Amino acid sequence: QVQLVESGGGLVQAGGSLRLSCAASGRSFSMNVMGWFRQAPGKEREFVTAISRSGDNTYYADYADSVKGRFAISSDNAKNTVYLQMNSLKPEDTAVYYCACVSRGYIGVPKTTGAYDYWGQGTQVTVSS
Repeated sequence: QVQLVESGGGLVQAGGSLRLSCAASGRSFSMNVMGWFRQAPGKEREFVTAISRSGDNTYYADYADSVKGRFAISSDNAKNTVYLQMNSLKPEDTAVYYCACVSRGYIGVPKTTGAYDYWGQGTQVTVSS
């Protein structure tokens, strides 16, 4: 079993920044893909970004169009932790942000919730106007 714990959420004014962290623990696994999703009230959970590691240790990241240029994902494999740096935040970024991982081999960066095996409990991000 893998546990994912998010932290770093909070309340910020529009234009501000937040950095989310997701620490993975539990059984040893290869962190093939780590991703962030978000869910606003009354809306479906949506893809934000994910980072994938290939067999030659090359990393690939992909982003939702709505966050490109503002958000950045990074990972620290030694700590089994992935980060989400969020800049130029907008009120529409308000949501619960979830960390997720794919524990099996995977080619590419999946954007659908069904591709991910484990999920964190979520952390609230609120952006005031």
